[in-house]
Amino acid sequence: SVLCRDDEDTFKILVATDIHLGYLEKDPVRGNDTFVTFNEILDHAQKNEVDFILLGGDLFHDNKPSRKTVHSCLESLRKYCMGDRPVQFEILSDQAVNFHHSKFPWVNYQDENLNISIPVFSIHGNHDDPTGADALCALDILSCAGLLNHFGRSTSVEKIDISPILLRKGRTKIALYGLGAIPDERLYRMFVNKQVTMLRPKEDEDSWFNLFVIHQNRSKHGATNYIPEQFLDDFINLVVWGHEHECKIAPFQNEQQRFYVCQPGSSVVTSLSPGEAVKKHIGLLHVKGKNMKMQKIALETVRTFHIEDIVLADHPDLFNPDNPNVTQAIQAFCTEKVELMLDNAERERLGNPRQPEKPLIRLRVDYAGGFEPFSVHRFSQKYMHRVANPKDIIHFFRRREQKQKNDIDLNFGKLVSRPAEGITLRVEDLVKQYFQTAEKKVQLSLLTERGMGEAVQEFVDKEEKDAIEELVKFQLEKTQKFLRERRTDAEEEKIDEEVRKFRESRKKNAEEEDKEVREAMARAKANRSEDAVLVAASSDEDSMDMEMIGIADPSEGLSATLSRGRGRARGRARGAKGQNSTARGSSRRGRGSTSQESASSSRIYKPVSVPAKNMSIIDAFRPVKPNPSLNSSQAYSEDIIDVDSDPEDSSFFPSSKGNQRLSTTSSLSKRGSQSQTSRGVDFESDE
Repeated sequence: SVLCRDDEDTFKILVATDIHLGYLEKDPVRGNDTFVTFNEILDHAQKNEVDFILLGGDLFHDNKPSRKTVHSCLESLRKYCMGDRPVQFEILSDQAVNFHHSKFPWVNYQDENLNISIPVFSIHGNHDDPTGADALCALDILSCAGLLNHFGRSTSVEKIDISPILLRKGRTKIALYGLGAIPDERLYRMFVNKQVTMLRPKEDEDSWFNLFVIHQNRSKHGATNYIPEQFLDDFINLVVWGHEHECKIAPFQNEQQRFYVCQPGSSVVTSLSPGEAVKKHIGLLHVKGKNMKMQKIALETVRTFHIEDIVLADHPDLFNPDNPNVTQAIQAFCTEKVELMLDNAERERLGNPRQPEKPLIRLRVDYAGGFEPFSVHRFSQKYMHRVANPKDIIHFFRRREQKQKNDIDLNFGKLVSRPAEGITLRVEDLVKQYFQTAEKKVQLSLLTERGMGEAVQEFVDKEEKDAIEELVKFQLEKTQKFLRERRTDAEEEKIDEEVRKFRESRKKNAEEEDKEVREAMARAKANRSEDAVLVAASSDEDSMDMEMIGIADPSEGLSATLSRGRGRARGRARGAKGQNSTARGSSRRGRGSTSQESASSSRIYKPVSVPAKNMSIIDAFRPVKPNPSLNSSQAYSEDIIDVDSDPEDSSFFPSSKGNQRLSTTSSLSKRGSQSQTSRGVDFESDE
């Protein structure tokens, strides 16, 4: 066709999503699958001489990828995306706005210190989204190294303005919009409240091919736990939809909005569900003027995956629950099915030598109707050297037949018992479900299920260890402040009633609750940063302390340390033998120190405070009484410091101002908007 010809007006874009680098990297069989397929994707880009690569999120599987994963990614990008081949398109928009979060706010191929032949543009997904005190993600490392262009990042949680990257090649102009992963309920609410705006170029706005990359739930997982296609603006020409793993790469037109949606799917099988069994592809997108063509490219290095379902109750002629040998008959039947799937996988592999040798096999057995499952582990032993997933070949489940009252109510019991078919329960859903079905005595009376769910998700997915504790403290402080302002009497019944009213008011105001959760998470991240500074300062002190002892005469050092006490002497005697002072200084608190030394260390660097979880609402109204045990412990610590401290210790107190950061987002956005106007490309809000 005309679009597939190489000419100066045609963009050639390689489209892929959900590569999940590092998935099962420690698995001896499947550990390298993601890296091999990523190299194949980049090799296709190089051979087809594409203008750029467009990734739709989840390049990494883990939020904090391992060194091996990051190294392999850098190695592949450097091998395939750097070179002397000139880039044929130009950028017209203000890059200070497009890449405002970066210290190097310009596209990598325009950097005079880099030699880029294939630029890579990517948004972040829900697996590799920004976290931590500085809100950094793994893509920011690649962006800082100049190997990838991270765009579509939103810094505001109240209003989102999506400013496109404007590209031009000959007479073809593309407006590239991107929106990195945001929690679905929050983004859903922002769309409903019209807080998401897609900016358009003022001049010749109808001459642009509008391409939008998004990473959200496309299929409905709940009332608001997805993004309907109808929410997106109708001026868009093509939407590249990430996050959904089933490959539906052929563009499908939305009848209402008239734009096309392309869902490339993942390049690796991360869940043994029917959607993942569809053949994996990437897309080669040709754009000329306002016309486009998507060319499918099958991935040859993806491990083949076969899945099949068996319902035992559908075979009454073969299986009778009353037969004492029915379990052996079921096992023989499953063995026959698995062997058949292995034969199909072997035939498929004969035509493709690049495919991994061992396939993925999944047999889901519905044993409802009085049947009993057999031992899966014993069954798996026969296939240890023939399949890539021997431990989970067989999946037993019972489908419960229950009448559903209406389409809105979700039957969680049915979701759990049914095998995963694209429906997955998230952490916050499980927390909400738990408290809905829990006994009255363990119900939440101060916190809300939504807030607790968000905190647990941060704890599980982002490894924010202080998330739950900080949320509890924050909500406790707010409730106490509310009660003081209301001048509530110190009677338990009245306090309980006021707390219940306050909790209900927060549940109704979802935006205020979201704000509280974000503030609590920010405090948790700030505390973690402060702890890191304190540990670093403590480690520096110990290092210098150890080095000074190591310089002294060994016999003098030994006698001096023996006079100071047992715990201190062991650490210093080791330092005097000339061992590595830094390593010993960092490990000394774990092995060579006593509880006395720990007490003094905590007193010097981190003030000891009473945990909020030991304090009730009633306690907030009682006068604070001096704690004799606390005073005695402080005096005890002071004695230890007098005996066991060095003059140099005083120089290692950490600064409390180390964690203060200035937010320059608003000024940067304003400056970017002005520079956009000065460069001849104006944007207006499209309501």
